[in-house]
Amino acid sequence: MTKILGIDLGTTNSVAAIAHDDRVEVLEIDGSKLLPSVVGLDNNGKLLVGTAARNQWILAPDRTIRSIKRKMGAKDKTRLGDHEYSPQEVSAIILRTIKEKSEKLLGESIERAVITVPAFFGEQQREATREAGIMAGFDVARIINEPTAASLAYQPRPEKFERLLIYDLGGGTFDVSVVQIEDGIVEVLASHGDTQLGGDDFDRLLLDHVCDQFQEEHEVDLRAAVTARSRTLHACEMAKIRLSDEAYVTIEEEFIAEKAGIPRHLNMEVARTDYEPLIESLLNKTLVCVDEALADAKLTAKKLDRVILVGGASRTPMVYRMLAEQLGRPIHLDVDPDLCVAIGAATQGAMIAGQDVGPVLVDITPRTLGIRCLGQLHGLRTDRRFSPLIHRNTPLPASKSNIFFTAHDGQKSAAVEVYQGEEDDVTLNDPVGDFLLEGLAEVSSGNEIVVHFDLDLDGILTVTATEHATGLEERVVMDNVISRFQDEDRAEAQSRIEQVFATARTPAADAGDSAVAPVAPETVPATFSMDEVPESLRPAVQGSMELIERALALMDAASTQDQADIERLVAQLREGIEQHSEKKISQATAELDDLVFYLQDV
Repeated sequence: MTKILGIDLGTTNSVAAIAHDDRVEVLEIDGSKLLPSVVGLDNNGKLLVGTAARNQWILAPDRTIRSIKRKMGAKDKTRLGDHEYSPQEVSAIILRTIKEKSEKLLGESIERAVITVPAFFGEQQREATREAGIMAGFDVARIINEPTAASLAYQPRPEKFERLLIYDLGGGTFDVSVVQIEDGIVEVLASHGDTQLGGDDFDRLLLDHVCDQFQEEHEVDLRAAVTARSRTLHACEMAKIRLSDEAYVTIEEEFIAEKAGIPRHLNMEVARTDYEPLIESLLNKTLVCVDEALADAKLTAKKLDRVILVGGASRTPMVYRMLAEQLGRPIHLDVDPDLCVAIGAATQGAMIAGQDVGPVLVDITPRTLGIRCLGQLHGLRTDRRFSPLIHRNTPLPASKSNIFFTAHDGQKSAAVEVYQGEEDDVTLNDPVGDFLLEGLAEVSSGNEIVVHFDLDLDGILTVTATEHATGLEERVVMDNVISRFQDEDRAEAQSRIEQVFATARTPAADAGDSAVAPVAPETVPATFSMDEVPESLRPAVQGSMELIERALALMDAASTQDQADIERLVAQLREGIEQHSEKKISQATAELDDLVFYLQDV
């Protein structure tokens, strides 16, 4: 039976999935389910696509193209090396890379593809996407809307009548669609969006915030130098991602600038409470689009059955809160927001090919987990307010944190009481456990306490409370959370978990040790010119490059675990070189040197 590849051609990342054996598998290209939608040329003129190109962009943005999806359908051309390319040509390079690497993973030729586009894409943009697919060597079986694909990821055989709102906030584009499902037909009733609004814009707002503070402290504008700006922007993007789960992140970039001959280092803590006000106006724009889509569909929010979040930027906790307040409907992230569009595209491809695909299942949190705190409840201030950290239907494993504050001056302890349920009043939810964080600094009220929840696949919850100012910490494992999950059908839950692990495996992993590929060339930081590395670090970087070559030469004879360790350490070295971090380069080099010495001696 002919297989059809499902492709989410994204602004920031692209994803490929395929249906076989009655299930959908997201393909791991270069060891990751997300392929950065970035194209570049190294300093020798070699073509780079994906992770290697994204890494190069940090140090050589002039030789790199990203976010090309925002220009699809336009006549603009983008220079790369000595040539200029149309947006569909750049997209074709990404799609051809996906085709070739998918074929290598699957061990067979893949000629047909279903490619997704935002629902509000016009005909020129859709045709440009189709052209890109054809240039990449695909027979494009269909161009489908991203919200349609997302709904198929949740309901591959839609029979029940439902109305869904698909909120798709990606790296470069936003769209919201109202979808009706009836008698196996998925119909988009209305769509609105913005081709120039997405996570990239969040990155730039955070970049300005960080650069303004750095300039105030050091009298240096990091945006003025191309390399400094790209390094800082990359660090801000990573910080933004972490702020979806963590209350605080630290942005560190060594040797980021120089003033009066003295090196300047970027070391700045950013709180989620600093970040959210920066993006609030953009999120308000998305809510206007939500209202317009509902109005065009002639529906009220009460008529919606579910709200489905799609796109990596939709993980932002503020998105969940604002939609919950505005719509008052169940909000779902059951399927990974980064992957569900590609899963739906592969499901559509399977239907075209005549395959029968079952539902995409993942293990999720059946009920919301949070803590008791002071707050408003029914117009009154009370200590019975429930503050959620991990929402119902969050995929497992899950890790979330939030900031809370002491209520009294000189408060010496803070009670952390964990509950499970959906009510704002904690007394209507189920208690899970509690403990005290004692020995707090005797300061005024408002002392910041960070509470972190880690929930694993077995339903075991680890709760950590930390006094931010001092680092005082208390950590408690609450095994009894698992009992809440035992109310579910255990056989069904086990099947869902097995499905998660099955779809995460690659064909190479099943083919025996002889089929395990060496570290891909893209994982080696060969794209970095020594001219872009501070002179003081060049000996260390040169030594690490030579060590990487020795390690790669030992890959074939190494065990699976040793191969994984080599890949991990090479990745750490690459990160250290990207960040010009002497400490990270030194640590990773020492570990890799020990491993190479061990492997040579075996």
